[in-house]
Amino acid sequence: MSAPLPPLREVIERYELGAKKSLGQHFLLDLNMTRKIARAAGVSSGDQVLEIGPGPGGLTRALLETGARVTAIERDHRCIEALSEVAVAFDNKLAVIEADALTADEGKFLVGKTPVKIVANLPYNISTELLIKWLKAGPALWSVMALMFQKEVADRILAAPGSKAYGRLSVIAQTASLPSRAFNLPARAFTPPPKVDSSVVLFEQPQEIFPALRALEKVTQAAFSQRRKMLRSSLKPVFGDKLSDTLLSAGIEETRRAEELSIDQFKTLALILPE
Repeated sequence: MSAPLPPLREVIERYELGAKKSLGQHFLLDLNMTRKIARAAGVSSGDQVLEIGPGPGGLTRALLETGARVTAIERDHRCIEALSEVAVAFDNKLAVIEADALTADEGKFLVGKTPVKIVANLPYNISTELLIKWLKAGPALWSVMALMFQKEVADRILAAPGSKAYGRLSVIAQTASLPSRAFNLPARAFTPPPKVDSSVVLFEQPQEIFPALRALEKVTQAAFSQRRKMLRSSLKPVFGDKLSDTLLSAGIEETRRAEELSIDQFKTLALILPE
């Protein structure tokens, strides 16, 4: 680092960066915690890192301290000038892009080759949409992701069949990667504190795009939107008159419910469904 940086709370005050509820912002200012996230992702010197929603730059500093090069996508214009100070302090190893992460084409912004490591304290209101977007991109974009979610969302990502948290997000995430919980953070760790605790989830072993991913989304959406109904009812809108034969060929009883099916069984159904 070529120049010392002021404390994050001073940066927030100077640039009037009060967190916006509309953007799902909850800033993580504890540098010990942000460094822990960087370690969880295995970020080291020479790595290419993509960060979403850096805000005042707490996690950004921790990532840059490792010697990595960081590309940060930030929608909030108020944060851009504050982040420019961080870029100067770390010899311009930080590139800040003002854009909406949901619609941004990451490949156009990244400096260097992909895949990259994606590390982010995600805005809560778009966290699952961003996750699905990156899971679909697979190893062409990323090698490892360390992402912050509300603990309830993390529970859904990691849930096993038969549990109440098991659902569409569990199936998609575990089809496209190997997710695990790195650690939990209490609400008080954030400014302002959210109403719930959070979890950092590590995604490894990105898979090539499942050939019937669109069908998998369609099947799981139908099955879990009526999760208390038997499959003979919940999947009727998807398979129509062919439902009974489809379930029979897949070796699945019509009387089972969505939460009882394994991920492989959902994948089998998706492969049967015509695109």
